Parts: sequence; structure tokens; C-alpha cells
Amino acid sequence: MRKETIRGQNGYDIPCLNNVSGDEKMAVILSHGFGSSKDSPSAQAVSSALPKHGIGTWGFDFPAHGDSPVDGEKLRIENCLNDLASVEAHVQKLLPEAEIAYFSSSFGAYLNLIYLATRPHAGRKSFLRCAAVNMPGIFRDATTPEQYRQLLAQGFVVIDQGYVRPLKITRRFCDDLETHDVFKLFRTGMAEIEMIHGEADETAPVSDARRFAALSGAKLHEVEGADHRIMTPGGMDRVIDAAVRFFTAR
Repeated sequence: MRKETIRGQNGYDIPCLNNVSGDEKMAVILSHGFGSSKDSPSAQAVSSALPKHGIGTWGFDFPAHGDSPVDGEKLRIENCLNDLASVEAHVQKLLPEAEIAYFSSSFGAYLNLIYLATRPHAGRKSFLRCAAVNMPGIFRDATTPEQYRQLLAQGFVVIDQGYVRPLKITRRFCDDLETHDVFKLFRTGMAEIEMIHGEADETAPVSDARRFAALSGAKLHEVEGADHRIMTPGGMDRVIDAAVRFFTAR
């Protein structure tokens, strides 16, 4: 895998990690979860597995995540969508003949669905791992009274719950979440969607995934006993097997 930095629409650099040779017929863009990065275990597993099937991968860090040079002031929904669009345009330029697709985890899946619903996009297939389809509700429920007071008093709060790096969360980001409901934004035909989710996910409840699958018609794989990371024995193998079948199906 190769590290690369591209200049995004927002004026800052986007750190990327790719596994492409240049002759792939498909390139899968990877979007990571909240507080994670392009180097997450799931992204690494997918980036190792898909090239064996002639499929390249391209991961990147959202604002304020991983190796991103910017802090939480730039963590806004529109900025995240712009970064995804910049990465997609870059991959299309490098691989003009390749089909574009998406593999997204948690918060990244939430962003990918917004992107598919609101932006021009090249990809027609999207695989969602532990999708945080109700991200506004998840974030609202996870915000403590003390954090809420800080948001009101100073306009931001810094949280660190085992994340790759502490995250500065602004009131503007919280407002962004409240105005981006994927259940309302979804429209039929925006992409072929398949999902995998842990039945014991306490971060993004499987009930929300079931509700979105029913709305969208997406195929939903449920992994018994698995939490938000699907790190139970054999869990990652289930994720990879489902993703490979999805991306290689014709």
C-alpha cells in the first residue's frame, strides 16, 4: 500500500493510502468511522483482500482524523463530502476506465449515504459496515450533560474515547448532524447498497440498520454476537467475504 497526499476542494491536504496498480477494472473508495482513520483494521483488511480479485482500494482521512492536517473546526458535513468528492475525482483521473465503488464504516457509511443522496457521484455500488445511519441520534444520546454545557458555553468540546486522536467537536458540527437525516435524504436508485452489522452493536443499534435496509431494499447481513467493530472470532472474515461477493458480482 502506498501513501499519497492530494489537495482537496477545501484548500487543505487529504492524506490517502491506496492499493492500486493502475490496471484495475474497479476501484473501491474506503471511508472510515468516527474517531478512526484510513489505517483502521477493517480498512487494512479490505485493502489486502480486494486486490486479489483485481479490485484496487483507496482510503483517506476525513478532517481532524488520522493524519489530517486540520482540526475539528474543519469537521463539517460539507467538508467531509467535499473530501470524498476530491478523492473520487482523483481516482477517476488515475483510473479512467475503472468502475468506482464504496466501502464505508460507521460514520463513514453515514457520510457515504449523504454523498450518494445529495452529490453527483460515479459509484453505483456501496457496501456499508456497521453503518451509523442514525448518526444524529447516536451523537445526541452520547453527549453528556457536561459536554452539552461546554458546547453551549464555548462552542466546542474535545472528546477522546479511545480515538486515533482527540477530536474537537463544534456546535456547528452538531447542527450539521441534525440537518442530515439519511432516512429523509434517501432516494430510490441512488446506488446498489449492501450492509453488514453486528447484532450486539451498542454504538449503532442493529434496529436502525434494519429500518434503513427496509427503506432502501438493501441486503443486510447480521453477525450474531458481534459488536460495533465486528471483531468476534471470524467476524472480519464475514465482512471480507460479504464485501468480495458484493463487489465481484455481475
